[in-house]
Amino acid sequence: MNFNSSKYISPFSESLLPPNDQSPDWNNKADNAWQLTAATLVGLQTVPGLIILYGSMVKKKWAVNSAFMGLYAFSAVLVCWVLWAHQMAFGNKLLPFVGKPNFAMSQKFLLSKASTQYYLPMADFVFYQFAFAAITLVLLAGSLLGRINFFAWMLFVPMWLTFSYTIGAFTIWGNGFLEGKIIDYAGGFVIHLSSGVAGFTAAYWVGPRTSDDRKNFPPNNIIHMLGGAGFLWMGWTGFNGGAPFQVGEITSIAIFNTHLCTATSILVWISLDMIVYKKGSLIGSVQGMMTGLVCITPGAGLVDPWAAILMGALSGSIPWYTMMVLHKRVPFFQNVDDTLGVFHTHAVAGFLGGILSGVFAKPKLLRMLYGPITSYGPGLFYSYFDENMGLGIRQILYQLLGAIFITIWNVVITSLICIILSHIVDLRMKEEDLEVGDDAIHGEEAYVLWGDGESMILPLRLHKSTSTILSISHQRHSIPINKIDE
Repeated sequence: MNFNSSKYISPFSESLLPPNDQSPDWNNKADNAWQLTAATLVGLQTVPGLIILYGSMVKKKWAVNSAFMGLYAFSAVLVCWVLWAHQMAFGNKLLPFVGKPNFAMSQKFLLSKASTQYYLPMADFVFYQFAFAAITLVLLAGSLLGRINFFAWMLFVPMWLTFSYTIGAFTIWGNGFLEGKIIDYAGGFVIHLSSGVAGFTAAYWVGPRTSDDRKNFPPNNIIHMLGGAGFLWMGWTGFNGGAPFQVGEITSIAIFNTHLCTATSILVWISLDMIVYKKGSLIGSVQGMMTGLVCITPGAGLVDPWAAILMGALSGSIPWYTMMVLHKRVPFFQNVDDTLGVFHTHAVAGFLGGILSGVFAKPKLLRMLYGPITSYGPGLFYSYFDENMGLGIRQILYQLLGAIFITIWNVVITSLICIILSHIVDLRMKEEDLEVGDDAIHGEEAYVLWGDGESMILPLRLHKSTSTILSISHQRHSIPINKIDE
């Protein structure tokens, strides 16, 4: 997340872009404009990206609840972020793994220079990092869809942001004890490994969906699901392209590698589906898209394109195996109801990407991003050719250390949060609400198939065949058609 500014020239030509009250001499207007664009793209990944994806990928009766969880989390995280969480993640050190909680709202703070390395206002940095924090919570929610009590979710979001996300961000990106050691370009560990592990842990404590939902959970709109996935994929241009906080060569290669790895991952996932199941799956291709995006994230601006292709091939195959094969064979995975398989798409792919970044991180790109004298790297692959395998092995060990820390911290803290919340409010919805879904929880439904939501009044000519209609409706669509007696 840091870059070298020794070769960077901030002042603009006075004849072209002279400084003024709104743009001081340290403000690079190109960097500022791109950073605001990148932050907006990351925000669009969640609103509407993941909201559409979740609302379409679940059973019809859970569409409103699933989308609402994402909207609430996005809003709650922003308020918490500026009130205390940003400073815990990137502020002055309180402990080796967390900063001092404080406001990030004053004009003096937000309009100051972001740092000695970033030629843009602090407001850009705060907003971009908020978008990262928000999408982490919404990704985590994918493990809990279809049964978590909404009131419990409302409390879980600020608690997990405060006691889990900020610790990972400060430790690896801020001023924590692993900063300068772990290669995590844009959040393979901080965002994806943490959301996958925490989501799986929370799913254990919340409990499973109803048995009927676990057996029969078809997407209610696959085409809309694909639209949400499109927001997610294209939004990753800002996700990885905004991480250097400047418009430069690292930004360009990061964006290029992001899309190359993702396309490769999709093709590999589809190929495995075709080989094993004899047919391609659109839902499967979206999962392959996700694993590719996640895997490249920790090394997007630090690896060559050929390495991005290899990472895509591995991200399209290893998570496919854990999700489609291992998940069905290991009882532990069966006992924990991870609704959308977030553990596989984010924890497994994030861990894989973090390790591969430690293997393929190119020394030249590391120096470009972090400075000529850097403690990062080199990647294990390049250390072999530099005849300095010791440094490459050291970097892999650091990557493993980072993964272990994030995993253990999230398991422990997420468990504690769930245990505490269980004494305040039920973690799981009531059984009668689980049977009904959105209408019982929010008084709203995603689709109105006739009228304004009222029961359908059947014409007289259909009264005699009502039982047949009821049978077909129940078997295929679960639409409640009520017979109205004369």
